[in-house]
Amino acid sequence: MSGVGALIAALVAGSLLASAPGSNAQDVGAADTPSPGASSLNGIDLDTVTIPELQARRDKGALTSSALTRAYLRRIETVDPKINAVLYTDPSALRQAAASDARHRSGQLRGPLDGIPVLLKDNVDTRDLPTTAGSLALAGKPPGGDAVLVARLRQAGAVILGKTNLSEWANFRAAKPTSGWSAVGGQTRNPYVLDRNPCGSSAGSAAALAASLAQVAIGTETDGSIVCPAGMNGVVGLKPSLGLVSQRGVVPISAEQDIAGPMARNVIDTALALSVLTGDRSTEEGAHQDRATDRQNGLRGKRIGLWRLPSLGPEVDAVMTRTAAKLRGAGAEVVEVTPPYQARLAELEFPALLSEFHRDIDAYLGTRQGPRDLAALIAFNRTHPGEQSCFAGQELFEQALAAPPTTDPKYRAMRTELTDLARRSLDETLAAHHLDAIAAPTNPPAWTTDCARGDNDVIPSSTPAAVAGYPSLSVPAGSVGELPVGLLLMAGDREDVGLLSLGAAVERRLGAWRAPRYLPSVGPAGH
Repeated sequence: MSGVGALIAALVAGSLLASAPGSNAQDVGAADTPSPGASSLNGIDLDTVTIPELQARRDKGALTSSALTRAYLRRIETVDPKINAVLYTDPSALRQAAASDARHRSGQLRGPLDGIPVLLKDNVDTRDLPTTAGSLALAGKPPGGDAVLVARLRQAGAVILGKTNLSEWANFRAAKPTSGWSAVGGQTRNPYVLDRNPCGSSAGSAAALAASLAQVAIGTETDGSIVCPAGMNGVVGLKPSLGLVSQRGVVPISAEQDIAGPMARNVIDTALALSVLTGDRSTEEGAHQDRATDRQNGLRGKRIGLWRLPSLGPEVDAVMTRTAAKLRGAGAEVVEVTPPYQARLAELEFPALLSEFHRDIDAYLGTRQGPRDLAALIAFNRTHPGEQSCFAGQELFEQALAAPPTTDPKYRAMRTELTDLARRSLDETLAAHHLDAIAAPTNPPAWTTDCARGDNDVIPSSTPAAVAGYPSLSVPAGSVGELPVGLLLMAGDREDVGLLSLGAAVERRLGAWRAPRYLPSVGPAGH
């Protein structure tokens, strides 16, 4: 993560430049017109404001964390009944905000997220709130302590605002699930068109951000579960390099692929959250440096490989064509590529995950009250009708129970081949074309949510980086009608900082973020 401080300083400088009075710079992620659902807080548009802008107002005495937290709690109360993204709010949120305000008055702020409201996906352990993975089997039985990433957020002064709904068990239960549904939380809706799906499994985190219910949210991914919801809800989502963020205290699928990551409405907030999740505290140094340093993150001379994926449909392909033209217009070289080995990756990944899930979920359940292993969890689901109210199946659980153990030589050979091919898929493509990154559509337009049918979600773009353990970043690229489409950027192992820098440059060029049109309006929030 070397260079994260310099990157963030440059992004902060650019963010403040864009928001300065009289500036002609394009606002990062700004909507073309105010959203009818927009909420203002002392003249702040919560849809578009960045953390550096909030910090600048706080430093001038024009904003407190308490006022910001109340504004987001008010939006959750007013807007979330339409979206169903937030499972619980933290009763201590305003006390956390007041503590941040006291630290500000004494000059003892802890970092870039001090006083910033954050929502957590409900498969991340919290000592004082339920952690259910969406399952009734874990409801009402909070874990004994915080996940490591939650401890880091608390140490950095973030306000834990609450927990978000998710696809139950992170979408690893049924052969044909419905993303965004859990027995605990029901169905999360896409804020752009309410009968459309938010994608999974970090559905609630992404939908909450699109509806401006928090400044930052945390998601988790095994394959696609951060980036697809980010793309389908028109926000930014980073799947970090494997191991960069601690997974201790996060409900698992596979230690070989699982990773938690930050989501926000813009890249700068995503980068700031990553610096806290990784424990890198070199964040705001140089924030007031020469504003020209932000230009170092431009697109001129960058080489980007475009993996078009026409299987996602002609409308998505048209978005990619327009995106490529905009990137070329900013000085980037865009060449078309097709990463190899994709069919073999698709053949190997699922059997490997079955074995890993059995191992890892047994280990996690052993730390919680309720079913103590996968066999007991299967039995629980069979006897609880609430677990079957959208879809009844738990085929993946049953297949995982019967899968070869991870000590089996055939499994080990499969995982070795799988990881090797995924890394080669990206490494060989990057090297052959001398690329800075590979880009692809993150998602198709959101499908209609239908429990009887399940998801329509064959989206291959996330798999290479997910299996390789390399970083991927989804930024808004445009839309098909009202429905957002993301651009997925992928780079080599531990190139998270460079990927965020490139993502910020792409974000500035595309300027594609827009708030949902159809959410209820929330009037000005007071101090």
